[in-house]
Amino acid sequence: MSIFEPADILLPKNTDMEKWAVIACDQFTSDEDYWKRVSDFVGDCPSTLKLMLPEVYLETEAEESHLRQINETMKQYLEDDLFELYHDSYIYVERTMNNGSIRKGIIGIVDLEAYDYRAGTDAPVRATEKTVLGRIPPRMHVREKARIELPHIIMLLDDERKTLIESVAEKKDTFRKVYDFDLMEGGSHIAGWLLTEEALEDFNRRFDEYVKEAPLKYADLDKPPVILAVGDGNHSLATAKACYEKMKAENPGTDLETHPARHALVELENIHDDSQVFEAIHRVVLNTDVEHLLSEMKKKICTDDESSGFPIDVYAGDRHTVYFLDREKGELPVAILEKWLDKYLLNHKGKIDYIHDDHEVMRLAKKENSIGFLLPKMEKSQLFRGVISGGSLPRKTFSMGLSKEKRYYLEARKIR
Repeated sequence: MSIFEPADILLPKNTDMEKWAVIACDQFTSDEDYWKRVSDFVGDCPSTLKLMLPEVYLETEAEESHLRQINETMKQYLEDDLFELYHDSYIYVERTMNNGSIRKGIIGIVDLEAYDYRAGTDAPVRATEKTVLGRIPPRMHVREKARIELPHIIMLLDDERKTLIESVAEKKDTFRKVYDFDLMEGGSHIAGWLLTEEALEDFNRRFDEYVKEAPLKYADLDKPPVILAVGDGNHSLATAKACYEKMKAENPGTDLETHPARHALVELENIHDDSQVFEAIHRVVLNTDVEHLLSEMKKKICTDDESSGFPIDVYAGDRHTVYFLDREKGELPVAILEKWLDKYLLNHKGKIDYIHDDHEVMRLAKKENSIGFLLPKMEKSQLFRGVISGGSLPRKTFSMGLSKEKRYYLEARKIR
């Protein structure tokens, strides 16, 4: 069985696709107005909004009603025959970004037996960033009862020769187009094509060759290679893995090789695609003692030597200051700050949030008792080799694109 395979993909029939496709649940987590606009726009129409829990509602009174709606709506959509099934298929996707570039991908399933999110793993499919175990149970609460899954997971290839997804793109004019529409809330445009049987078999052959060549590509690191790395949706994939492992534990001796829960629906992309631009994920701390936090940060992880420090922009109210993180504290600015903030917030009040857009950091930092940190971006060439040699990176180290460019829920798949 291959690490990445064709899937039984569900797409809605006779549906307003702009209202159907909704951005990933872990975006705009401090912007309830965004989600209210989405809800108002969707109205009573079929939508993935009704099949997911926006994380802005976690630990609020609205959480339980959203969870009830998810399972009821999944059942209703299946009973209403809303979906068309594309059996054993790949869908080639082109996402137009706000700058006009085209991000290419292939929708298929990844084998959870080949994936591990734990630090130090040698699994061929690995997380790129530290997995926060506390974020898995709320997502399991949704997935364990769900009859279908909706992916915002993006898996990455390290295909510098561009022999896989790019070879599919060259043939797209011979494929059947299955969707083509604008995404809501400034998400730009997306289109998808169903691969022919010939193109599917050619892709599988090329993928097998890619897997065989991986040990040679990273031979100098003297460690098992990463075949696929999680580029986005790490906690969603970790949740799928946790649910599958729980199923195995509860059904000892049962053959689950062909059970749909063994796999997760993902989009596969090439890290070397010209449209792939890694953006920094910034930090905002809300409801904290700003002056005390800054005082402690300056003492613990900053340096007065500007020439030897990592510069980061700090916003608090109307203030903007550049602080320099001590390079002796770590290899990446995000790692230095993240480690210290985690320790600080164990003993002091404050809630950390992860923000993709510069202007949103500045906006939130103007709130009373709030502070924002703008971090530099990581070079994407560091990713695969960094994960192989040193394990997963700190959580929320990088983002593939800005908030509005994240993956929207669109395709679906039955998991029970």
